[in-house]
Amino acid sequence: MRTQILPSLLAADFGRLGEEIGRAEASGAEALHLDIMDAHFVPNLSFGPDVVALARRTAPGFYRNVHLMMSRPDLYLEKFAAAGAQTIQIHVEADCDLHTELRRIRALGLKNAIVLNPETPVERLDPYLGEVDEILVMTVHPGYGGQKFIAECLPKLEYLRARLPGIDLMVDGGINLETSVLAARAGANQFVAGSHLFGQSDMRSAVEAMREAVK
Repeated sequence: MRTQILPSLLAADFGRLGEEIGRAEASGAEALHLDIMDAHFVPNLSFGPDVVALARRTAPGFYRNVHLMMSRPDLYLEKFAAAGAQTIQIHVEADCDLHTELRRIRALGLKNAIVLNPETPVERLDPYLGEVDEILVMTVHPGYGGQKFIAECLPKLEYLRARLPGIDLMVDGGINLETSVLAARAGANQFVAGSHLFGQSDMRSAVEAMREAVK
C-alpha cells in the first residue's frame, strides 16, 4: 500500500490561495485535501466548489481530495464533481442515504470515501465497507484546524485495517511527525496534515520527513 501525504488547504493563507496550492503541489505531496464546511454539520464555514476549481486551474496535475463536512452532501455532489473533485468523501453521520450517494459518486467517475467522526462507533461503517474506495477516520472533532490529536481514535484504524487489509485508510486531525507515526502503526496509509505542513517555510522537507517517519 502506498503512503500518501495530503496537505489540507484549510490551513493555508486564504489571501494567497493560488500560491498556497502551488506550494503544496511543489512539496511532493500526493494530493491536496479540501475541507468543505457548511456551518451546520460543523460549526464553521470554509469554501465551496469555486476553490476546488481554482485548485484544478492552478495545479491541474495535483490530485484533489474533497471532504464534504456537510449535513446534505447529496445536494452538492454534481457541483463538486464539475469543479474538479477526484475523490469525494462523505460522513457516515450525514443526513442522506449513504448507499445511494456512494454509488452516485462512483457514477460521476470519481472515487468515493466514507468518513467517521471521533464520537461515532466504528461499527457504524460496517454496512458500507464493501462499497467504498477509501475510509477517513477523523482524529479531531471536525470544524477547525490546529486541534489536538485524539489518540482514543487509534483503535478504529486497527479495526478497519483488520477488516479491510487492502483499503486506503486515511487519518485527519492533529497530524504531525509524532502523531502520524501513531496512526501508521494503527494501520493508516494516508495522512492529512494542515497546520503542520502549511506552517513550515520548507513544506517539501516537512512532507519528506513525514513520509520517512511513517514507513
